[in-house]
Order: sequence, then structure tokens, then C-alpha cells
Amino acid sequence: MAKQQKHAKTKITTTAGKESGSEIQAAKGKLGVMIPGMGAVATTFVAGVEAVRKGLAKPIGSLTQMGTIRLGRRTEGRSPRVKEFMPLAGLDDLVFTGWDIFEDNMYEAASKAGVLEKSLLDQVKPFLSSIQPRRAVFDRNYVKRLDGPNVKKGWSKMDLAEQVRTDIREFRKQSEATRLVMIWCGSTEVFFKPTKVHQSVKEFEKALKANDEAIAPSMIYAYAALMEGVPFANGAPNLTVDIPVMHELSRRHQAPICGKDFKTGQTLMKTILAPGFKARLLGLSGWYSTNILGNRDGEVLDDPGSFKTKEESKLGVLEHILQPKLYPELYGNIFHKVRINYYPPRGDNKEGWDNIDIFGWLGYPMQSGFPVPGFDSGRADRVGPGAVS
Repeated sequence: MAKQQKHAKTKITTTAGKESGSEIQAAKGKLGVMIPGMGAVATTFVAGVEAVRKGLAKPIGSLTQMGTIRLGRRTEGRSPRVKEFMPLAGLDDLVFTGWDIFEDNMYEAASKAGVLEKSLLDQVKPFLSSIQPRRAVFDRNYVKRLDGPNVKKGWSKMDLAEQVRTDIREFRKQSEATRLVMIWCGSTEVFFKPTKVHQSVKEFEKALKANDEAIAPSMIYAYAALMEGVPFANGAPNLTVDIPVMHELSRRHQAPICGKDFKTGQTLMKTILAPGFKARLLGLSGWYSTNILGNRDGEVLDDPGSFKTKEESKLGVLEHILQPKLYPELYGNIFHKVRINYYPPRGDNKEGWDNIDIFGWLGYPMQSGFPVPGFDSGRADRVGPGAVS
């Protein structure tokens, strides 16, 4: 049986003074953060947490640590920090573990990723070095450009899922964490669509035992987490939790699911600019995006199957925001092109730029091009041509 994470609860009261009926669990004890994929993104996150805890840096970009929330009317001037208002775990309460196909500990992995300066990494080296990767669930059929020795062996995908569940229980006991969460920081898997095996828990578990090719490694992690009552956040554009079986497991075990890629580079810019165009009712003829990057992410995305998964995510965001069916004259005929190219000399310093063709009053065309900052690993892009319009 999965161990449910139950704690004291805090009631939410509306501005009118009435209880909303919603409850927030109190943040008591340690919060265990489990990360499949201990590459550049994961190690930058964990190193950053430790640097902030030691007073070596500020949590720039963190909503929970720096963000505020408005209470009551604007004229009341009540805007406490999110972390002071909500019963959230403090940074000192976080403990970590992870899985990876490579045997490097987090310090070694962070050093190879080349995101953070060595001077900062050395100050958090003891902590990062203590986090050794567990053997990972991995299959090259889903990430064709990577391979590594630190992988689990099993007679079936169900056996692999049970091994991950064992890892979760062991970490809970060893870390003495009262609550757990799993965050997928692994690579982008090849693109495929939902099938019959994704429609129910019964069909999915049958497929796990049969080693069905429609079940990717990320789904095995998600299944294992939810079966243990652990919330799962998806940091890649994989199908992982966008399927009925995961929704069913989430409800059954009261474990939230969320996420569809971290969206911290060009897609972030699209989610900022597209609503602005729509708010001003400016039309959009075309949007061309290109990237070059030389890190492990670039190597993975050099495979057409993995790129297809990323491409679908990037292309879909504009349709979701602009609602072309409601505004066919403005957004019914957009030419949207995305390019990602693996270029090893660039390393983790991703370079990207966009060209946008819009039209305004009386249909007059306008064009804008700009470099795109990328924060996929916490480091800004080296940008392309300057913005023009």
C-alpha cells in the first residue's frame, strides 16, 4: 500500500471572510525531492538551493522565495512574500536524491555540464558530492543519442517500476523525509501518441508486464511515484502524464501531477509575447525560431524522434494562446517553424533568435527579430542579432 502524505491542514479564507472549503497541508518535516535525470538542469537547481542556503547567492527567479501575493484590495497594501503566507517547506528542509544513466555524483555532473562557475561549485562541493545517482530506468529506443552504464536490469517494465518504488521507500526511510515529490529532469523522449494501453490502470499494468513499447521510461517513473502517493512534475515535453492512466492514479492516490516541459527559453518568450499580440488584436503571419546548442540536451534533440516531441510542444503553445478558431482573420493561417541544431562548440551556452511577422491596423505588415535568452540550465544564452522592428 502506498503511504499517504497526510499532515495538519490550513483552511483558506476568502477576502470576504468566508472559508473557501479548500485546505492546504502544513509543511512539517523534511521534503524529499527525487529527480530522474541528474544532468545540467538538475545539478544547477540543487547547487543553487545549497548556494542560497549557505548565503552564497540570492534565489533570483524563484516565485516561492522572492514572489509576493496580494491580499485584499490593492489600496490596502498587503503583499506578503509567498513563502511567508503559504505553508511551504523552507529551503533548509529540502533533501535530494536522483537517478541517472551515468555514475557521476552531482558535483562531477555539474562540473561537466559547465553551467556554473567552478568557484561557486567548489563552495558547495561537499553537499553535491554526497548525492550519488541511483541506477536509472533507461532504454535507448526512447532516447537514441545517449547511453550509459548505470542502468537497472529487470525481467519486465513492471519489474523496473517495482525497483523504482523500492528506491522511493528506501529514500523516504534513509532521509527521514515526511513528504516526497518527483521532478522529471531527464531527456526528451521520442514522439508517440496515446494508445489503448494508456487508457486505464488495468491496461497499463498489463502492458508493463508485457514490456509494451508504448510505455516509455518516464511513464515508469510516473507510475512508480503515483503508486507510492508521490506527486510527479514533468519537466520535459514527453507524453508521460498526459494520459488517462496517470490521471486515474493521481486521483486514486491523491498525488498531484503537473508539467509539460520547463519552457524557459524560446517557448517562454512565446508565452510572454503571444498574449500581448492577442490583447492588442495584432495579427500573426509567421514565427520562425532557431536554436544552436552543444550540451547533452542538444545531442538528444539531434535525433528526429526526440526533436519531434520538442517541436510539437513548441508549436502547440501558439495555438493554445491565440485561439485561431475564435480569431481566424488574425491567427487562422500562421506559418510556424522551429529549428534546433546540435553544435558541440557552443556547449551549454545556447544561442537562439526569433523572427516574427505580424500585421496591424488595415493589415499593414510589421516584422520583428530578437535574440532569445535561454535559462534551461540557469544560464543566459549568448544571443544572436540585436532586436530590430
